[in-house]
Amino acid sequence: MTTGPPRTTISAWRPAVPGITEVFHAHFTEHAYPTHTHDTWTLMIVNDGAVDFACGRHRHGATGSSTVALLPPGVSHDGRTVTETGFRKRVLYLDTTVLPEELTGRAVDGPVFGDELLRHRIHQLHTSLGHAGDGFEAESRLSFIRERLLFHLDAPRPPRTPGREANRLAAALRELLDSRLPAGISLPEAAAVLHAHPTHLIRCFKQTYGLPPHTYLTGKRIERARGLLLDGSRPAEVAVAAGFHDQAHLHRHFTRHVGTTPGRYALTRPSR
Repeated sequence: MTTGPPRTTISAWRPAVPGITEVFHAHFTEHAYPTHTHDTWTLMIVNDGAVDFACGRHRHGATGSSTVALLPPGVSHDGRTVTETGFRKRVLYLDTTVLPEELTGRAVDGPVFGDELLRHRIHQLHTSLGHAGDGFEAESRLSFIRERLLFHLDAPRPPRTPGREANRLAAALRELLDSRLPAGISLPEAAAVLHAHPTHLIRCFKQTYGLPPHTYLTGKRIERARGLLLDGSRPAEVAVAAGFHDQAHLHRHFTRHVGTTPGRYALTRPSR
C-alpha cells in the first residue's frame, strides 16, 4: 500500500498591529523543526493534534484543548509531530514591546499554560487578524493577552478594577473615537493621549457604556454608513467615508449589524 506525500498547509502574514511581527498558521502531518531560536516571543495554540517540543533543557507538550505555549526569544527550541494525523497550530510572533526580554527566564521554567481564558483570547485575536480593517479590535485583544501572560510570568500588571476616574476616562475615549471616526486611532495612541494603560482604558469604557470601545467604534461607523447610503452614496464611497478598510470590510460588518447588505439597504429608499 502506498501513501501520499506528507500534507503541509501554511499561511503567514504580517498584520498592521504593533507588537505582532508575524502571524503563522500551519497544518503538518509529518514535520520536525530543527533546533533554532527566534528574536521574538512565540505564542502558540494547537487546534488539533499535539506538538512535542524542547525549550531549554526540558521537553514539553502542547495539545488542542486548553493549553498555550510561550517560547521566549533567544532560547533554543525544536518541535515535532507526535500523532499520525499531525497537528494544526496558530502562532503569533510578538516583539519585546509586548513582553520584555527580562521575563525570558520565567518563561523557560514553564512555557506551557493550562489556561482556557488565555487560549480563548488568543483564538479571538487570530479571528480579528484574519479581517483587514479590524486593527483596533486586534490591538484591544492583544492588550488583554499581554495582561494574562504577565499574570502567568508573575510580572507587574496594571490595575484590573476601574476606579473613580472610570467615567471620565470612558467619556474622554468616546469623544476621541467620535472625533477620529473616518481616520481611526490606534489603541496605543489613544492610551498615550489619555495617559492610561490600554487594558485599564478598555475596562473603564466597558464599565461605563456596557460594550468595549472597538464594538462602539464599529457601531458608530455603521450608523454613519447607513446615513450615507440613504443619501444616495455608493457602497464603495461609503466604506471610505465611514472609516472602513474597504467595501468588503463594510459589507461584513454592515450585514452582521443590519441584517442586509449595504447595496440592498440602499435600495430600500422609496422612489421619488
